[in-house]
Amino acid sequence: MKKYQLGEFEEVVLLTVGVLYDEAYGVSIKKEIETRLTRNVSVGALQTALKRLEDKGYLKSREGEATEERAGRPKKYFQITALGKRAMEYTKDTRDELWSAIPNMALNPKFVEE
Repeated sequence: MKKYQLGEFEEVVLLTVGVLYDEAYGVSIKKEIETRLTRNVSVGALQTALKRLEDKGYLKSREGEATEERAGRPKKYFQITALGKRAMEYTKDTRDELWSAIPNMALNPKFVEE
């Protein structure tokens, strides 16, 4: 399988776009990550990750309707592409393989330092 470059935050953003499906736009993605992961997300970091994921072909975007509350600017909605889905599957499979390769003893509380 082809190697996919996906950083930890990019993975979180991509998964969150999937969770939000048709409602995945900047503010909703930020709120969802912050709620689910109890982690602060800067708008700049999120916008950078979204741009990178779009440049890699893992996401595509479309503009919604312009609204008065946004001073006439449209929301930018994101959707996972087929390539993005493959990248997510590759990342999950890689993590699962690594987890399953850890000997039980390595995670035994008796031998794991706290």
